Amino acid sequence: MSLQADIETGTTGRIIYARVRPNEDLVQGIEKICLQEGVSRCFVRGSLGSLNDACVSLSDETLQVLRGPAVEVVGMSGEVRPDADGNPVAAVTGVLAEPGGRICGGRFIRGQNPVCVTFEIVLEEWLVADTATGAAGA
Repeated sequence: MSLQADIETGTTGRIIYARVRPNEDLVQGIEKICLQEGVSRCFVRGSLGSLNDACVSLSDETLQVLRGPAVEVVGMSGEVRPDADGNPVAAVTGVLAEPGGRICGGRFIRGQNPVCVTFEIVLEEWLVADTATGAAGA
């Protein structure tokens, strides 16, 4: 079996504490925060909140829909990287709990995860090192 690894050198930058508002999509909300703060790359380090309903992709690519109100996000992690045009694109996974107690986890589907009341997010900026100089930059 052949494995390929991409190694990226850099440093952490700012820590951003932000809030995604009610009925705003969680993934698009993270991307919007990055745009507002001028962050092209970051790690999702923490979160606290719930969703009206949730839609995640499981490891076999099937979609799982969880119905609320108040689908709790028990844990969440991910990263944001720029697309070819430099726009931030979030890839976020989480573990969720429905009001009835069913637990599910997977990758959040963009546009399908509206925030219930509010959603608190902690983002850690990643500054990629310039390979020519070794200095970290945006």
